[in-house]
Amino acid sequence: MCGIVGIVARSPVNQPLYDGLLLRSTAARTPRASSRARRNSFHMHKAPGMVRDVFRTRNMRSLPGNMGIAHCRYPTAGSAFSSAEAQPFYVNSPFGIVLGHNGNLTNSDQLKEEMFRTDLRHINTGSDSEVLVNVLAHELEKASVKLRLEPQTISRRSRMCTAA
Repeated sequence: MCGIVGIVARSPVNQPLYDGLLLRSTAARTPRASSRARRNSFHMHKAPGMVRDVFRTRNMRSLPGNMGIAHCRYPTAGSAFSSAEAQPFYVNSPFGIVLGHNGNLTNSDQLKEEMFRTDLRHINTGSDSEVLVNVLAHELEKASVKLRLEPQTISRRSRMCTAA
């Protein structure tokens, strides 16, 4: 089964994220799994395969922080066997954004071309989710005022991306 787990807590979230992925993926044969935790920087571990096979103790130790997202999905675009295409996706500019996405972007080829033409953004994989996080980053950058974002702006621009 596909799924996204997001947690914000006062204590480390690496174990609850892992547990959430396990619960989501018990019916899946070959989900793609990944995790991310944050503490003034992004920490990520991702790879294709079953959740229980992707994460080891050493991987869990490298995911500090009290907020994070985790993702497992049957890929509908791109490759099921590429670590680069496992989610979530991260873009550094303009604000550092991490995105996990379950769905299909039917116009991803058109948007990929547009992102390069208008913003010189390079999409490195065949994943429509990487296209989506770059579209969101582009919209947030356009909406920011002196590199400040208000919650309403994020919500409004996110809705614009899903309507694209």
